Amino acid sequence: MNFDLSDEHQLIRSTVREFAVQEIAPVAEELDRTKAFPYEIVRRLGELGLMGIPFPEEVGGGGGDTLAYALAVEELARVDSSVAITLCAHTSLGTQPIFLFGSPAQRADWLPRLCAGELLGAFGLTEPEAGSDAGNTQTRARLEDGEWAIDGAKQFITNAGTDLSGCVVITAVTGTDAQGRKEISNLLVPNGTPGYEPGPPYRKMGWNASDTRPLSFADCRVPEESLVGPRGAGFKQFLRVLDIGRIGVAAMGVGLAQGALDEALAYAQERRAFGQPIGKFQLIQAKLADIATEIAAARLLVQHAAFLKDQGRDFSLVAAQAKLKSGRLAVRASEEAVQIHGGYGYIEEYPVCRFYRDAKILTIGEGTDEIQQMVIARALGA
Repeated sequence: MNFDLSDEHQLIRSTVREFAVQEIAPVAEELDRTKAFPYEIVRRLGELGLMGIPFPEEVGGGGGDTLAYALAVEELARVDSSVAITLCAHTSLGTQPIFLFGSPAQRADWLPRLCAGELLGAFGLTEPEAGSDAGNTQTRARLEDGEWAIDGAKQFITNAGTDLSGCVVITAVTGTDAQGRKEISNLLVPNGTPGYEPGPPYRKMGWNASDTRPLSFADCRVPEESLVGPRGAGFKQFLRVLDIGRIGVAAMGVGLAQGALDEALAYAQERRAFGQPIGKFQLIQAKLADIATEIAAARLLVQHAAFLKDQGRDFSLVAAQAKLKSGRLAVRASEEAVQIHGGYGYIEEYPVCRFYRDAKILTIGEGTDEIQQMVIARALGA
């Protein structure tokens, strides 16, 4: 058992860390305040080969593994979660279904541009009546004269409404099976297709510099070959995609918690009260020690899940555990960081204020904590 990172993994971690500190940190507060999508940063991520890390070089990807991807996501979230979720949703949710289940023509058409960061990918699963209950999908697609006619709505979708957005893979009911149950399939819909309209962006608590909005489909027609994978396989497909996506979101939780700890520790060493730095007081030391210990444990869970996936082994349980642990940790770590900052922690100029707002969604998105608990309990045989 070796806990040391390889030279390649250390290199990607240090590269992304340097990029995040030098190019993201100086503009993160302004991007959050103005709710501006980070186009220039995404362009640079593409130039650095970070928009397609876990995909093979032969399809245009970076040729890295899941661990490399998780390390990169962690380092981005350590500085800014809006940038991290933009890369995460693009890679795990937008590009992954096409790579795993797409036809040769779909893969050849879309993967090189997605992996290069020339286009952003999105995944449309959640609906007004189908979030955790994803099987309750209401969006419909009917096959008519060689085309799929799509009607329905999606919500809380990331990366679908930017100038770089290229396509969205959506779940839709395409019929019923022999038992009369919904037949759910995945369809690829390019941006600009008539009848497909991204709605206005949401006003959010956090992730303000990322793109999140509803989508609507009204007699939106795409060719029959827009089906991603076999007809009726959509349910199994999106469960697979979500399992993979949980590793990325779990890495975000670790990164945010680490960023909060970094800020809290630096502040505790500088801020003086009663004649000494507040970091000398045992109550502050206890907070820092507890968070540092939990981060170490959560990071091992994330890296274990990535290791299992890269080994081709079942990683669903560990990914759910990592996501559950790291999301809760991000909330606690950012809250403690604000507390250590005192009144300054409530001021937007301090990163911990943004971290606190960004943290909560990590217990909701990519499957709520309650869903993770259900996945874990079922894996245990409960």
